[in-house]
Amino acid sequence: MADDRARTQAGAQQAPEPSARDGVRIRGQARIEVASDRGVFMISVAAELAGMHPQTLRMYESRGLIEPKRSPKGTRLYSHADVERLRRIQEMTAELGLNLAGVERVFELETMLDLMSRKVAALERRASELTAEVQRLEALRRELRAEIVPYVRGGALVHISRRP
Repeated sequence: MADDRARTQAGAQQAPEPSARDGVRIRGQARIEVASDRGVFMISVAAELAGMHPQTLRMYESRGLIEPKRSPKGTRLYSHADVERLRRIQEMTAELGLNLAGVERVFELETMLDLMSRKVAALERRASELTAEVQRLEALRRELRAEIVPYVRGGALVHISRRP
């Protein structure tokens, strides 16, 4: 910004911005963020992005490997996440040599792993909470123990030696 002011003050002329009245069309760029699970690609585009035939996508859908969204008219709409999943299927079958049953099992195990990881994280949070509660109760017990005076029948107080 300081450079712009310095050029203007030095007498440098800036080129005028083109406008629509000069006969020049100005095209702006708009960037739209789309959720990765929103269906935006029709089957032909998704197939091309994933590097496979549209019929293959239909077969994967029938096997339950992929679940595209549907438009109000019933057209399959694939999301970015769906396309990435299709690429993973392609990688597992072509490069790793898995058959579709193996791919299904990999996805099942990944789902189970994700579920178990979330459970472990929840249990670790709960264990941390319980540890803090135990420490609080231990401190409270030590505090109350110092205030408790033993009672002997007859009402006489008994002195106890305190350990440091």
